[in-house]
Amino acid sequence: MQKSSLAKSKPGPPTQNYLDIAEIREDTVVLKNGELRAVLMVSSVNFALKSQDEQQATIQAYMQFLNGLEHPLQIVVQSRRMNIDRYLMSLSEQEAIMNNDLLKAQLQDYRTFISDLVDLGDIMQKRFYVVIPYSAREDKKRGFWTKFSSALSPASIVKLTQKEFRNRKDRLDQRASIAASGLTGMGLRSARLDTQGLIELYYTVYNPDVFDHQKMANISDIRVEEGF
Repeated sequence: MQKSSLAKSKPGPPTQNYLDIAEIREDTVVLKNGELRAVLMVSSVNFALKSQDEQQATIQAYMQFLNGLEHPLQIVVQSRRMNIDRYLMSLSEQEAIMNNDLLKAQLQDYRTFISDLVDLGDIMQKRFYVVIPYSAREDKKRGFWTKFSSALSPASIVKLTQKEFRNRKDRLDQRASIAASGLTGMGLRSARLDTQGLIELYYTVYNPDVFDHQKMANISDIRVEEGF
């Protein structure tokens, strides 16, 4: 009875049906509703160590940055426990080929100290991102039934032609450039994630338990089909 019930059970819908991402190409995230996203990785500053004048200048620059925006954006802070496995492995390799017994003992003590420090201190690594959107459609132009049907059908995908994608990407690139200039005015360094970086970012977000052990392959080694 149990085997027959298991045989009749149908598999659930694939996980992709519940993800908003349709594809990632040309340094751009394409959502299923036709919207585009650009992601900037941004450096950080230690605000507490700045002088009072520097703090006021940073606040004013941030206010000017926000007031100059003509579109929404998303600020994402990603916190993860620091992984030093590769660093400890490199220390072990150096220890194995070292001939000086004294230096080998010191290196072993240092490796143990670093490992215990990370474990006991639970040291976290933070990364900062700014997500810039572009949508050719305004929410106010969408009727109630359109929004309702979109909520019930998360797997529906808006097909973009190459021309539509190119036009939207050009406007998104302009927004990303303006945002990067505003961040520079606050003393922050930023870099736009390319296709490989975007794939790795979302892979680590959706696979937090395995991304350290199952690394992503390089995008140039993966065969993909065109989405247009």
